[in-house]
Amino acid sequence: MFLLVPSPLLGPATWRPVEDWLFAQGHEASTVDLGSGPRTPEGVVESVRAAAGDRSVVLVPHSNAGLYAAHLGTVLSVTGTVYVDAALPEPTATEARLAPQAFLGFLRDLEDPDGTLPPWTQWWPAVDHLFPDPGTRAAVEREQPRVPLAYFTRTVPVPERWTERPAAYLAFGDTYADEYELAAASGWPVRRLDGSHLHQLIDPGAVGAAVAALAEAASS
Repeated sequence: MFLLVPSPLLGPATWRPVEDWLFAQGHEASTVDLGSGPRTPEGVVESVRAAAGDRSVVLVPHSNAGLYAAHLGTVLSVTGTVYVDAALPEPTATEARLAPQAFLGFLRDLEDPDGTLPPWTQWWPAVDHLFPDPGTRAAVEREQPRVPLAYFTRTVPVPERWTERPAAYLAFGDTYADEYELAAASGWPVRRLDGSHLHQLIDPGAVGAAVAALAEAASS
């Protein structure tokens, strides 16, 4: 089963079109709902664990969720991982910081007096290009949690030799160029689609097909 994991800064609406496409092609697929409560690393892991149940899964993490995938492989039955425009831990790290130190400065400038951050789409000056239409944008924005800044000061465990597990990487453009290069250097199948960070909303068929093909390549 393909288990689609949204960024902890967003919700399941970011993966629903790909889930529907995979299902229409005869694949079993499910999107994790991380809930509307305050984000914590423990809560993210538990939500993914609950969604997987006792099934074997191909993890498909997007964005910040990529930092969890190596650890999730130690607590779930994971047959492979297809990282989609996702952050990756350092190859030899024992834990992954949920935000680089330099990015924390940017986030602190956004922090509200109560210690929370604005919804993710308000971090950037222009985001219309990320969505195929206003209705899709509204659906995604309804699910955005108010994440505490403290979330980004936390870490996630990283197991040894995690890059040796079956995995692949799908990039949208060059935003995650360093991660793409790490994936290629690790011997993973890699692919790049020309698009923005939420390209799975723009062209779910192309993204779904790429995920399915990369999952097969990673397992062979």
